Amino acid sequence: MKRNKFIEKFRNGERLYGTLISSPSPKLIEVAADSIDTVFIDLEHFPMDWNQLRWMCSTCRALDLPTIVRIPRPDPFEACRILDTGASGIVAAYIETTEQVKQLRGAVKLRPFKGKMLDEMLSGTKKIDGDMESYIRSFNDGQILLINIESVPALESLDDLLSVPDVDGILIGPHDLSCSLGVPEQYDHPLFEKTIRKIIDKVRNKNIGIGIHNLPKIELDIKYAEAGINLIIRLSDIALFRNALYEDLMKIREGLGEDITSGEQRDIII
Repeated sequence: MKRNKFIEKFRNGERLYGTLISSPSPKLIEVAADSIDTVFIDLEHFPMDWNQLRWMCSTCRALDLPTIVRIPRPDPFEACRILDTGASGIVAAYIETTEQVKQLRGAVKLRPFKGKMLDEMLSGTKKIDGDMESYIRSFNDGQILLINIESVPALESLDDLLSVPDVDGILIGPHDLSCSLGVPEQYDHPLFEKTIRKIIDKVRNKNIGIGIHNLPKIELDIKYAEAGINLIIRLSDIALFRNALYEDLMKIREGLGEDITSGEQRDIII
C-alpha cells in the first residue's frame, strides 16, 4: 500500500493492521507483507544499528509497505534521521505537551525548514504560500506523523495535542497507559475501557486515525476495534514466535504424556 493511501485510509477510519518487527531480516518482512498494512519498528525498546534500520525500511518500500518507526523521545533531529533512512512515518514515545508535537510536526511535515524560520512557522507567526508551499507539500508527501498517548498527563492535554496541525493520528500505548491510570495490565478494567472510549471519541471528532499496539489477547483487539480503533498493531515477531513455539511444544509434551501443569508463560510487554 502506498504511503498516501495508508494516510487516507487511516484518517478516514478504515481498519488497518500491522505488527512490530524487530528482526532485521528482509525475508521476515517479505513473509509478513501479505498479511499486514504497515510495519511498526520500535527503537524505544529494540535499539538497532542504522544500517539495519535502513535495510528494513528499504525492504518495506520495495514491498509498498509503510514503515512507522517509534523513537524513544520526541527529538525532531532524531525524527529527521529516521526519515532519511527511508521510514514512512514517525511516532515518539510518551508525548505529553503541544510543544513536543509541534517540534515533531516540523521534522516530519515541514522539512527542510530548520532554525528561526521553522520556529516562526510552528508558532504561526510566519506562513508559507505559493511555490514554497507546493514544494514543502511535495517534499514531505506521504510522511506519516503519529503521537503516542500513554499517560494521564497526555490524556489531560489531549485536546491541545490534537489541535496541532498535520497530525495523522495517535497510537495508544496500552501498557504504560494502564500503569499511569493505576490499573497495570488490566486491559478489561472499567477505568481503562472508559479511557479508551473517551480517547476514541476525541480523536475521531478530529477526523484522524487512532491505533493501539501490543494488546496481549485477540479478544481485546476485537473489542477496542469495535469501539472505534482502526489501526491494530498485533504483538511483535518475538511475541508471536514465542507464543507459537510454546503452544506447539505444549502439544508435543501433552501428546507424549508429560506433565504440563507448570508450563505457564507471561505476556511479553513491549
